[in-house]
Amino acid sequence: MGLTAYDLTGRTAFVTGAAGGIGRACAALLAEAGAAVHCADVDEKGLSETQALIRDAGGLASVHTVDVTDRTLLSAAVDRAAEETGRLDVMAAIAGIMHSGRVLQTRDEDLDRVMGVNFKGVLYACQEAARVMIAAGGRGGSLVTMASGAVDAAQSGLLCYSVSKAAVVQLTRTLATELGPMGIRVNAVAPGWVRTPMTDRHDEAHRRRTEAALARMSPLGRVGEPQDVAHTALYLASDASAFTTGQILRPNGGVAMPW
Repeated sequence: MGLTAYDLTGRTAFVTGAAGGIGRACAALLAEAGAAVHCADVDEKGLSETQALIRDAGGLASVHTVDVTDRTLLSAAVDRAAEETGRLDVMAAIAGIMHSGRVLQTRDEDLDRVMGVNFKGVLYACQEAARVMIAAGGRGGSLVTMASGAVDAAQSGLLCYSVSKAAVVQLTRTLATELGPMGIRVNAVAPGWVRTPMTDRHDEAHRRRTEAALARMSPLGRVGEPQDVAHTALYLASDASAFTTGQILRPNGGVAMPW
């Protein structure tokens, strides 16, 4: 099969969180590989920019303004995507938010908001995509979820975020077990520090100090870029990973090397 295993020509992919950062990089790369990509996010302006980026490169892109915590809206968007091309092959559930705060200061609304986007949003996306894939009868498909390097080590101030991403890991493994007999593969990407709008929430001096420290920890001597994660997602979305399911892949520059 060779490099053609990465070819997604004729396939349809749905990407949440596609308005920027890792989501945009994933959407653009899946389109470059030949997929018709449906981009979903709450950020209309960012979605339009992602769509223009893909179309300017000769790719196919549609947009859906969707809050992933609203199952009804997300379900309708997934159905529209499948109807437009007659199929759905890939769900890349990338949408996520960050929250910083120590355990004793964590409020119910903080936990609910983060779990809503980072866990429920992934759960809903996978459920709705799997529903469409199963109805297609034997075509199979690939679900790619977004975990985080935060699941590999405890870090002060990241309770809500870390717990939500740990939940995604367990969701991924459970879905892989349940959906495998239907030919649907489910895998997670757990990146380390990546330069995105999410990490740019810090002031410039703090960001530079953090990146320098993490670069020193990495055998590769640098932090990640969205494209590093997108290439991992492409592998998991494509036939190149046809015998891979229930796995957590870590594009993290070697900062963490769990068994």
